[in-house]
Amino acid sequence: MAVELGKIGIWRPAWELGPDLAGEAESLGYGTIWVGGSPPADLAIAEQLLDATDRISIATGIVNIWNSPARAVAESYHRITAKHPDRFLLGIGVGHREVTDSYARPYQALVDYLDELDASGVPSSGRVLAALGPKVLRLAGERAAGAHPYLTTPAHTKRAREVLGEGPLLAPEQKVVLDTDPERARATGRGTVEMYLRLNNYTRNLRRTGFTEDDLAVPGSDRLIDSLALHGSPEQVARGVEAHLQAGANHVAVQFLGDDVSTSLARLAEALR
Repeated sequence: MAVELGKIGIWRPAWELGPDLAGEAESLGYGTIWVGGSPPADLAIAEQLLDATDRISIATGIVNIWNSPARAVAESYHRITAKHPDRFLLGIGVGHREVTDSYARPYQALVDYLDELDASGVPSSGRVLAALGPKVLRLAGERAAGAHPYLTTPAHTKRAREVLGEGPLLAPEQKVVLDTDPERARATGRGTVEMYLRLNNYTRNLRRTGFTEDDLAVPGSDRLIDSLALHGSPEQVARGVEAHLQAGANHVAVQFLGDDVSTSLARLAEALR
């Protein structure tokens, strides 16, 4: 894969990203910014962040195949990579049945989308798939540079690496709360995690990972929240992030929860050094 992601990146919804935050993340040594929240096919936010920085890579986490036609995405991919070679990675995925009216035969739809990207000249090395279960993980290893799992744990990372084998990229997302007060930190984490417990693809994967129905009952058990939204001091959180690398990840996309993202970026960067 031509794009260098580094070991640690950050994940933010597209509407919470801008040039200032991108420049700050780059100056602190983060390798990649993952643009979440299903950015549209024009990929304008990715281009804006690349224009505002010099070295950091930008990835989409993820473009939703139901909302963004493959040919339009391919045109945007070629525009961006011509302008910023080796700094952009296209992440795509099928999203969620519960929020997509056109959702049908998702695996085949994803295969068809990849076929269209192939026909439009988007290389497999320039894209990753949102993947949780074994079937899509295998597809990510065969038809893309690798996988970008979301809402997972190091235990899932270990199993995903076993499915993918040694070669493909594995870049999980991990939520973190830099707060040493357990109750306050859990409240922050639960405020984000709770909505995902209403989406079947995530709850199915969390069951495979070992969580129980009691854990998954909204708003989520303390055990679940502590795993999906790591909390503690910067050093404690850094150890939790690095657990993904020890389990087989190549890169971890850290999603900071809480109000003071700028301070959290700096504090975790120092601990990770």
